[in-house]
Amino acid sequence: MDKMTLRDIEVNNKRVLVRVDFNVPLDEETGVITDDSRIRAVLPTIKYLIDHRAKVILCSHLGRPKGKVVDKLRLAVVAQRLSQILGRRVGLTKDCIGSEVEAAVEKLKNGDVLLLENVRFHPEEERNDASFAQALACLADIYVNDAFGTAHRSHASTVGVTKYLLSVAGLLLEKEVDALSSILDHPVHPFAALLGGAKVSDKVGMIENIITKVDYILIGGGMAATFLKAKSYEVGLSLVEEEMLDLAAKLMKGATKRGVRLLLPIDVVVADGLSSEAKVNTVAIDNISPSLRIVDVGPRTIKNFSEELQRCQTVFWNGPMGIYEIPQFAKGTQAMAELLANLDATTVIGGGSTAEVVTKSGLASKMTFVSTGGGASLEFLAGQTLPGVEALLNKSQ
Repeated sequence: MDKMTLRDIEVNNKRVLVRVDFNVPLDEETGVITDDSRIRAVLPTIKYLIDHRAKVILCSHLGRPKGKVVDKLRLAVVAQRLSQILGRRVGLTKDCIGSEVEAAVEKLKNGDVLLLENVRFHPEEERNDASFAQALACLADIYVNDAFGTAHRSHASTVGVTKYLLSVAGLLLEKEVDALSSILDHPVHPFAALLGGAKVSDKVGMIENIITKVDYILIGGGMAATFLKAKSYEVGLSLVEEEMLDLAAKLMKGATKRGVRLLLPIDVVVADGLSSEAKVNTVAIDNISPSLRIVDVGPRTIKNFSEELQRCQTVFWNGPMGIYEIPQFAKGTQAMAELLANLDATTVIGGGSTAEVVTKSGLASKMTFVSTGGGASLEFLAGQTLPGVEALLNKSQ
């Protein structure tokens, strides 16, 4: 990565504002954290700063409070979990800016850790308001962005604050950029992109960019219905992005022209509803009833995809193969996770729901890299500039 990192600067006795991504999933009823992998992912940066006697000030968002204080989205549960993991007290402020926060920062000693309250409780955060950014910046001497998951957002805590402080990358952000850059710039071939999820529109830019770099594109999930319909198959009640049909046809034609094998499902699991009580059946793609919907890839498709992936030296996976939240629709997704975990290849998981799948399955450690940024990883692989990364100092500076 050509950006400066916290290893390039002196942090001893400095107040360091670190943008982290603690947007962890919470149990709707209890409010308990169900997956703390995003907290653990940033530990190297936090521990580095503690070991180098910095005063660590963490800021994050949680959920989508839309500029209002939402009690169930307060960061107390995150501060508690981080304290347990670090084995030391993590302070928590009642707000993220203001005189009380400034007073709490003033009391920090070298090696102390303080977590600011949810930055998205302020509407100015998502508007990248200059005054709000300045209020955050006045708390620190140095800014570190270690929140790759929000690096595609031009917010006050990701971009605005960099105008007022020396700004560098954290160790996680550096790792994310390096891992994703490696599969774009010099992947070991054969290289496959395994793509799923609901919508083609979410991945168009990424597909258009990597189609010149991959040998295989394997498409499952809800987005497969749009590709199948573009080939004139009946897809029943499955979600289809009608406005994407021409583009899907164009992508398939472009893949053929470039010698890229683009594989669609050859059989699918169909259901009469989206619940665990739904009646399901496995059918060939030319035998889908108009009254049913695709909910997963079928066993022949799993076998087909597996055979192709086993030939590969690099695999990027983003998006589940079916409606994985419902166990009987999750077989395709689970099969792909297990296959990649045991593949003798570089396996990169593109964040979001895919990262959730491999983490909950206990397979994350068997992957080469699991990104913490769903949307950010897709935009990065689409060749787009991420504002939160672009705003950091270049090594040449």
